Amino acid sequence: MISGYNRMKEYEESIELFVEMERNLVSPTSVTLLLVLSACSKVKDKDLCKRVHEYVSECKTEPSLRLENALVNAYAACGEMDIAVRIFRSMKARDVISWTSIVKGYVERGNLELARTYFDQMPVRDRISWTIMIDGYLRAGCFNESLEIFREMQSAGMIPDEFTMVCVLTACAHLGSLEIGEWIKTYIDKNKIKNDVVVGNALIDMYFKCGCSEKAQKVFHDMDQRDKFTWTAMVVGLANNGQGQEAIKVFFQMQDMSIQPDDITYLGVLSACNHSGMVDQARKFFAKMRSDHRIEPSLVHYGCMVDMLGRAGLVKEAYEILRKMPMNPNSIVWGALLGASRLHNDEPMAELAAKKILELEPDNGAVYALLCNIYAGCERWKDLREVRRKIVDVAIKKTPGFSLIEVNGFAHEFVAGDKSHLQSEEIYMKLEELAQESTFAAYLPDTSELLFEAG
Repeated sequence: MISGYNRMKEYEESIELFVEMERNLVSPTSVTLLLVLSACSKVKDKDLCKRVHEYVSECKTEPSLRLENALVNAYAACGEMDIAVRIFRSMKARDVISWTSIVKGYVERGNLELARTYFDQMPVRDRISWTIMIDGYLRAGCFNESLEIFREMQSAGMIPDEFTMVCVLTACAHLGSLEIGEWIKTYIDKNKIKNDVVVGNALIDMYFKCGCSEKAQKVFHDMDQRDKFTWTAMVVGLANNGQGQEAIKVFFQMQDMSIQPDDITYLGVLSACNHSGMVDQARKFFAKMRSDHRIEPSLVHYGCMVDMLGRAGLVKEAYEILRKMPMNPNSIVWGALLGASRLHNDEPMAELAAKKILELEPDNGAVYALLCNIYAGCERWKDLREVRRKIVDVAIKKTPGFSLIEVNGFAHEFVAGDKSHLQSEEIYMKLEELAQESTFAAYLPDTSELLFEAG
């Protein structure tokens, strides 16, 4: 019965049945304990995990490798890494499952340094252990490192599966690495790797984020199966690539197929209206979230409406939406209002938004600079001097900007003012050359944002 519930993924029922078994004084076998530990790892029930551990400790026979692995995996899944490692180190024999459980446990805790330490020490690695490390770096936003691990996996002769492919495609999407993404697509087709709906969704996302809208749409049309995430990826991808009308068309097709949109789908629709300046349509969609699909708008939905109304010059309406939000606006929402206010020269609203952002982020150097520009623009020199004094007092530094570019399948990251790149000398020489060419071409920089003060 416990095994049956596990297979149906009804793990709470498995655990309840085991508790009933204990009440009836029925002694569990090692097979029972394996099944219960599996359920523990899914629901992260560390108290029951410890009770099962007691059964194993009290057992007169030597615990099997499978049982010890199950204990390590369950404790790691519950976040009890100290106990998991202690059992792991006491084991007389270990296999790839033992090592992978520890690596996965540290990945789940976000401790990539220790995860990598154990991963590097593994005597044998399988496809699962490689994929876990790739996914770990992906979750931490270390996309280049994620791709580097995949390259090492390739060099080790390990054949990836569809789960590995999804991780790599997601890393490519975040980096805009179209060259590697295209290679992955060819690799999937050539090696007949299972191209299921999840892989298809990852391909759509990758192509859209790399700006290849036509290729994303081709993947969509070629898919035998589609789920809610497929349709949502299309709506969001088309919206982000400036194809608002097409995004809304797909949204209606999705509903014609009786697939219910979720909050992410609606975010894509509102973004589509935003990019295409469809204010009236956005108002209707925003209302339909509640009336048609019972979806309560979140902070990001309100933020999208504020941004869209602000861009359209409806700054007062944008402020009213922000003011009536059922939750406290964050700095991103206030930032949208600030950008709109500056775009349409609404200085009082810009000042209000800037001050609200600084209440939330007192070290935001960029907003201090914008506030200085606002005061300088309307010749409020006393206020300008006060803001500059605050900048000096708190020693605020603006967060440096950065950019990415893909060359020969590797994404290079550049930070403003950084010279750590191996070819930085050549890069800065080229920049100087470009600056001179732009001067000869009579390029005039926009100096409207330069700070100034009357002498």
